[in-house]
Amino acid sequence: MKELFREREFERVAFFRQVLEDEGIPTMIRNENLTMSGLSEIPIPEFFPALCVMNDDDYPRAVAIIRARLDEEKSDPGEDIGCPACGESNPGNFSNCWSCEAPLRPEVVG
Repeated sequence: MKELFREREFERVAFFRQVLEDEGIPTMIRNENLTMSGLSEIPIPEFFPALCVMNDDDYPRAVAIIRARLDEEKSDPGEDIGCPACGESNPGNFSNCWSCEAPLRPEVVG
């Protein structure tokens, strides 16, 4: 098991866990329960939730996936897009609605 990502905000760590799990990479979050204990208010990185890959062989691929996601976040999201299914506003760099997960752009078949 190798640590991959550590962040004060549990939600962000959980998001990256889901990204990796969707790619078939088994993970776990260390210090997951400390976020509810009040210790997460202590600004000591050792207490922050830490995303770990279960298999060391998955580590290089997981790093590449996380880096690609972080690079996407840095890119200009463009104008917001309204979801055609539910009407919710989404950043321009999203491909699916954050609320209902419907595709934001029509698929081109050809």
